[in-house]
Amino acid sequence: MGFAEITAQLRSYLPGGGGGGPVVYTALPPSEAPSSSSQPDDEPEGSSQGHGQGQGRGRWLSRRRLLRQQQQRQRANWRNNTGTGNVTALKFSAAAIMLVVVVYLFTVFVRSAHARQKCDTPSRGYQCHTATSHSWGQYSPFFSVPSSLPSDLPAGCEVSFVQVLSRHGARDPTLHKSQAYNATIAKIHQQATGYGVGYEWLEGYQYTLGADQLTGFGEQEMVNSGLGFYRRYHSFIRDLDLKSGEGAVFVRSAGQQRVVESAKLWAEGFNQASKHDKTAVVPGVRVDVVIPEGRGVNNTLSHDLCTSFEEGEYAGLGGDAQNTFAAVFVPPILERLQQNLKGVNLSMEETVYMMDMCPYDTVASSKGKLSDFCRLFTVEEWESYDYYQTLGKWYGYGPGNPLGATQGVGWVNELVARLTNQPVNDSTSTNRTLDTDEETFPLGKKVYADFSHDNDMTGILAALGLYEIKGGLSKITRQEAEEVGGYAAAWTVPFAARIYVEKQTCKDQREEMVRIVVNDRVVPLTGCENDGLGRCKLGEFVEGLGFARQGGDWEKCFV
Repeated sequence: MGFAEITAQLRSYLPGGGGGGPVVYTALPPSEAPSSSSQPDDEPEGSSQGHGQGQGRGRWLSRRRLLRQQQQRQRANWRNNTGTGNVTALKFSAAAIMLVVVVYLFTVFVRSAHARQKCDTPSRGYQCHTATSHSWGQYSPFFSVPSSLPSDLPAGCEVSFVQVLSRHGARDPTLHKSQAYNATIAKIHQQATGYGVGYEWLEGYQYTLGADQLTGFGEQEMVNSGLGFYRRYHSFIRDLDLKSGEGAVFVRSAGQQRVVESAKLWAEGFNQASKHDKTAVVPGVRVDVVIPEGRGVNNTLSHDLCTSFEEGEYAGLGGDAQNTFAAVFVPPILERLQQNLKGVNLSMEETVYMMDMCPYDTVASSKGKLSDFCRLFTVEEWESYDYYQTLGKWYGYGPGNPLGATQGVGWVNELVARLTNQPVNDSTSTNRTLDTDEETFPLGKKVYADFSHDNDMTGILAALGLYEIKGGLSKITRQEAEEVGGYAAAWTVPFAARIYVEKQTCKDQREEMVRIVVNDRVVPLTGCENDGLGRCKLGEFVEGLGFARQGGDWEKCFV
């Protein structure tokens, strides 16, 4: 029942409004009512629309005055004839109507405020259309992932060190993919002889996506990330002792333009938050080091060195796993698309491209407006799509690839150096020129921020010993993230993903504790005895990183 119906029903309980008999208002006889040619209320006085109009208007106004007088007398008679009980009922009914009005206005306000809320915020990331947008694999915008362990700082503990490893913000497709998507749309336009219900808009759709660079939405994601980082750790950051040289945030970035821009935008968000914190003494943060990307370049933020991984027998494992699962979930989707796109002959790969267009077209909107492509698929199909992308990451760059974790070993050894304030000990992908120079790899800082790519972060998570799944991920049956230790591409490496490595000092612990938080989800540490909150003592954590400290399987990279 709507507001008007509720009000009408309550009004019927008023004296003269229902059960007690209606108050009768006498209307003018039809012959005396103003004609349709009467002057409108908003017309200026003195204007004329017909012969004798002024006299007619005067008689009409006189009759209106008589009508009002008659109505006033009727109301007076009703008041004089109304008993105490009816007055009480009137007061009660009026109060009831007022209550309904207040509730209605409050509901409208809440709905209006909700509608005005931004989809993407510094604290929780992208929270619109979550049934689909949180199932776009690595193409999902960052969102706060639910955590089975408390992600707040445990009671009695303080942060003493933070390392953030971040993916760049939302971008356009890579050049190769952008060309493929454009060709798919062109194919539909060329072959389609008809469009089914819900597909009509495709006839006029024009492909306008660029290639490789951050979108406006992705830029704001990174500003939000910097804001969110400062807010999360502000009580620690604002108290840093700058005079000791430990307070400045040290920022590194891989060399691709979108990654460097992401690092700068993160710093911008951090600086904005710092400026609004009147108690802070942190100077402006900037990007300190940019490490070039490319074949033959030692770079812990970009995998390009390990030949066997890039070109050998393991290079196609991720794609093979995806193809196996695609054969399970794509055919029904393909059949439906072709039924609604008459005359179009799509391939399995092009069907996945049509799904890819949903997240890319969404993040091409500055405010993350949901693309029409997204509505072509069901929630269950998006869950399968997310699993399809998850297989590509886990088998292509993570624990499912025999050389996946090895690609992250260099960064993990740099992390150990920062955690322990000791020189880097590594012979894999680290850049010795940079890592032995205090200017380009300073020790003793309390906050470090590195910016990279999703594939590199997947290898680093594997090198940390996280997300190892006994028996591997099924390539035929979809497994939920909760079933496999919280692993999913959307949960680990979405656009603007962030991994926090914290050191904590606690009143009840003699040794510092280490905790890893991935997109707000606490990931229990392995290789060491964790305390039930996902943490390990610093010494045990470092000891448990034996695979990385021993160089992984780097010797297999150049066989």
